[in-house]
Amino acid sequence: MNADHPAWQQAVDALKNEEWERLEGLFDVEQAVSDYLDKDVEVEVKDGSVSFKGEVVHNMVVDKILDFMRNGLPYQPLVKFLGKLMENPSRRATQELYSFLEHKNMPITPEGNFLAYKGVRSDFSDWHSGKCPNKVGDVNEMPRRNVCDNANIGCSDGFHAGSYDYAKGYASGGGNLMVVQISPADVVSVPHCS
Repeated sequence: MNADHPAWQQAVDALKNEEWERLEGLFDVEQAVSDYLDKDVEVEVKDGSVSFKGEVVHNMVVDKILDFMRNGLPYQPLVKFLGKLMENPSRRATQELYSFLEHKNMPITPEGNFLAYKGVRSDFSDWHSGKCPNKVGDVNEMPRRNVCDNANIGCSDGFHAGSYDYAKGYASGGGNLMVVQISPADVVSVPHCS
């Protein structure tokens, strides 16, 4: 085993703690990944693939989890993010959200949510209707069926949040720029542009 092995850091820790059986198991990459991931999230590694609740997952989040593992970086937020993302019923959202977040430099929280930006009016109401409050601490919800899921339509029914560059234009001219926390399970449409 060398420093390029996905379980290098775990092996070093096992060696320091004289955990011989664990150390031996870490030479098996599948076992190493299983040992590394959060036991509270239904993630399994078998036959060289990562599964969530029995479903094989191939996406950028899995690649990033393994990359973080190789480099000894904190992985738990990504595992929690993956768990929430896989609860999202939208196939497009589960396939495209993480790459969008990474491209736009939007961080993942320790709870597995992500941070985005929202431009609102000076009274903290939404720009479209002026009726939806967006003050610090507000939680906004609406039935998923009422949200437009067409990624080609940049502004339609639903709550809007996006990258800093997208939201700052809405906050200019007397508005406010808000940082919002969003669960990946709740994303309906991943935009092509913002």
